[in-house]
Amino acid sequence: MQPPATMKRSARALEEALGQLDSGLLRRRRTTVEGFAQPGNRLLALAGGRTLVDFSSNDYLGLARHPALAAAMGGCAREAGAGSAASHLVTGHGAEHARLEEELAAFTRRERALLFSTGYMANLAVLGALAGRGERVLLDRLSHASLIDGALLSGATLRRYAHADAAAAERLLAEDPAGVLLATDGVFSMDGDRAPLAALARVARAGEAWLVVDDAHGLGVVGAGGRGTLEECGLTSEEVPVLVGTLGKAFGSFGAFVAGDAALIEFVMQKARSYIYTTALPQPVAAASRAALALAQAEPWRRTRLAALIGRFRSLAAGARLPLADSTTPIQPLILGSEAAVLMAQRLLAEAGLWVVAIRPPTVPRGSARLRVSLSAAHTEEQIDRLVEALERCCARARQASPA
Repeated sequence: MQPPATMKRSARALEEALGQLDSGLLRRRRTTVEGFAQPGNRLLALAGGRTLVDFSSNDYLGLARHPALAAAMGGCAREAGAGSAASHLVTGHGAEHARLEEELAAFTRRERALLFSTGYMANLAVLGALAGRGERVLLDRLSHASLIDGALLSGATLRRYAHADAAAAERLLAEDPAGVLLATDGVFSMDGDRAPLAALARVARAGEAWLVVDDAHGLGVVGAGGRGTLEECGLTSEEVPVLVGTLGKAFGSFGAFVAGDAALIEFVMQKARSYIYTTALPQPVAAASRAALALAQAEPWRRTRLAALIGRFRSLAAGARLPLADSTTPIQPLILGSEAAVLMAQRLLAEAGLWVVAIRPPTVPRGSARLRVSLSAAHTEEQIDRLVEALERCCARARQASPA
């Protein structure tokens, strides 16, 4: 919901705008997590003394609270300190950063990688460096907000094509093939489905357009080696020249990176404002990411177990006739439609000891409010069974009490 066009600088105007969010059931509220139970059991303690099973975080491989990450972070902090104190291009680029970039480049099978503090900053960097005024950026209709903002800030003309429709992207590209960048999520964060990357790669190559894939939710999870949707599709760095990944999801740490050939990474480093003008990621965080990357490669059972749990959940959900979206990734949305229904379902699930967050507009299109179930290799079969039983009960009550 946009603020009124005539909003003035006054607390009253802000309160009125916040009241509009309240009346539309669209105000977001934070939940304070006070602690976690033992690593790997997916239990989190919320303010007020409640302990719930977490089905909302993006810790897909169950690494976020792994002792090896904590040990790596603590050991590095004792040697390098807690902060980087400067940007990468001043004195903030440390040995842990350099090692992590080398290991990420090797993992993604690209010449170089460049670290960023967040995936948001990485996408702003790529689009700002590779697109500009007089050019165009083509985005999937359901692309992440950071890609949209990166396109807008680049000064290029933004055009959006129908979700996961490579033919629609091709038609837009054909309107004016000069100076085009095509970008998409690999796995879409709110729907859990995949982009048609092979078809998009053919479209971009035929139109001589940059192809950028933000694989935040695919890396670590998808593909035989966990290298994401590009590995799953058999696509090379020549076919998809720009890969964006994050470290705060499957890898359980924090930060992000851009990977590509040496000239691309050097150009982004020289041109990207969100790289040049910000303090470098703390080295202890980079050390934790290195530990996570090593674990993810050494323990493929995590991906195997996650896939089995996804299959179990979907099978049980189908039997319970839950309104589940078509996704085979850890992101499993149940679309209830109305804001009132998903908020009620979230409350009922919390009362049952399960933490599943309601997702509402503008994060998702109006009329598609949903519960976003996020599965992890650290969940147990019993927790999955309990979740489906509770979802069947709570969603039915929510839809009856709050029809869309």
